[in-house]
Amino acid sequence: MIEVDGLTVRYGGVTSLDAMSLTFEQGTCGLIGPNGAGKTTFFNVLSGFVRPAAGSVRAFGVDLLSMAHFRRARWGLRRTFQTEQAIEELSVFDNVAMVHEHSRHPGSRRGDVLDAIAFAGLDADPEARVRTLGAGQRRLVEVARAVVGRPRLVLLDEPAAGLPDEETRHLAEVIRRIPEHTGALAVLVDHDMSLVSACCATTAVLDFGKLIASGPTAAVLRDDAVIRAYLGVA
Repeated sequence: MIEVDGLTVRYGGVTSLDAMSLTFEQGTCGLIGPNGAGKTTFFNVLSGFVRPAAGSVRAFGVDLLSMAHFRRARWGLRRTFQTEQAIEELSVFDNVAMVHEHSRHPGSRRGDVLDAIAFAGLDADPEARVRTLGAGQRRLVEVARAVVGRPRLVLLDEPAAGLPDEETRHLAEVIRRIPEHTGALAVLVDHDMSLVSACCATTAVLDFGKLIASGPTAAVLRDDAVIRAYLGVA
């Protein structure tokens, strides 16, 4: 569980997160909103890249903001980014193994890495260099890196951007199974509402840094304030 209370982030005169308060329960949860709503800023706060002006974040009873950013990976925080982080000249195996080095899981390194690759449904040779893979396979490498070593919290920042429908459907199935496979809480940010609906039982919505809705995904997507935020309806 993540409990967020009064989280505020300012960049000069711009308030990117404005007293954000919500709770993410176990499972896969969605976080949506128009461009510039504060979604990636929220992930940056959880990751330790941004220090908030006010507020608190407790993850599974732990004060996350008091933890040094470099200790959060060891604690169990994993993240994908909008831009791929895998090193092209390294193999799939080595890219996933790099993240496993920061894992708290005491299992077999090789076994854990191969398990994460298999879980992601990546049909490439683990020894293949990442630069030889297609776009969909590279995204699955990112997911494998995020789930290796039994994380506690997995943050997914637009993992399906630009993918065709078939690859997005496969990714949705993988994302939906992350909590069951790893025991982690997963938070998904994406603009594809079909993906969010397929993966997330609950969803929260940000608009200009303010939380405007949260609850069961189907109900949230029918909310008038959410429709206005996305479509600009007067």
